[in-house]
Amino acid sequence: MRLGFIGVGNMGGPMAGHVVAAGHDVGAYDLRSESIAPLVAAGARACATVGDAAAGAEAVLLSLPMPADVEAIVIGAGGLFETMQPGAVILDLTTSSPTLSRRLADEATERGFSFLDAPVSGGVGGARKGTLAVMVGGPAEVFHTFEPILGAFAAKVVHCGDVGAGNVVKVVNNMLAFSNMMAATEALLLGAKAGVDPKVLREVVQASSGASFVWDSSTRAILRDRLAPSFTNTLASKDIGLAVDLAHELSVPVPMGEHTQSLLNHYRENGFAAEDVLATVKALEEQADFVVRGSAPDV
Repeated sequence: MRLGFIGVGNMGGPMAGHVVAAGHDVGAYDLRSESIAPLVAAGARACATVGDAAAGAEAVLLSLPMPADVEAIVIGAGGLFETMQPGAVILDLTTSSPTLSRRLADEATERGFSFLDAPVSGGVGGARKGTLAVMVGGPAEVFHTFEPILGAFAAKVVHCGDVGAGNVVKVVNNMLAFSNMMAATEALLLGAKAGVDPKVLREVVQASSGASFVWDSSTRAILRDRLAPSFTNTLASKDIGLAVDLAHELSVPVPMGEHTQSLLNHYRENGFAAEDVLATVKALEEQADFVVRGSAPDV
């Protein structure tokens, strides 16, 4: 297929690379031209504008930081609605607002286009390995047509329902994940300062009722002190904000979600905006006067 790919940074770049490797004709666009260079070397076309990426494309994939970026790229001057060919499809891989996805899909239908919201989970590592999970909302027939494209960078692609359902699943997942991350950092620090070998604590909890993927991966990263920003606090604050906003729209109480949102916003505003979500353990360590990071580099 002839495709456009807009937003080829930390996440979008590896995903676009897998699509190129699968043999598709990909036109890549990013505000940072240096992000496009590796894709061009792999066989993609460099595009100077959104319109260039959309020209002649059967579908345009978006991987952008914020819902506002999606809205600007889709409906703004020179955006996709003005430059896509009739019948083309927008595949939005951004973690975005379900409400915005539904509104853009309605406008797309009126203009003769299709829109799928298809947020991804698995982080930069999953994007590089091609093992992401993709949650898709939109018409089933459009989903089935483009499922192989998504499968180029994913281990699991699931049709979740109508437009917006993909982002509902994604923001609910992330609300749960970030709540668990904040709890995991506190539990690990508490147990270690109370005198338990953190390796033992980690092992026992993982075999007990407190076990989870988040506990396993979070404690491993902290104990190895490998907290490079793979998912920043700024993005985490955005994602959980989308979940809380959705809850407010639907009058669903989410006190744990709101508390986690408050914590992430506090950390974001106090020096952790560009750091990884788990790096917030540093603030807890300072208050506890105890460092657990790096205490078990061999876990």
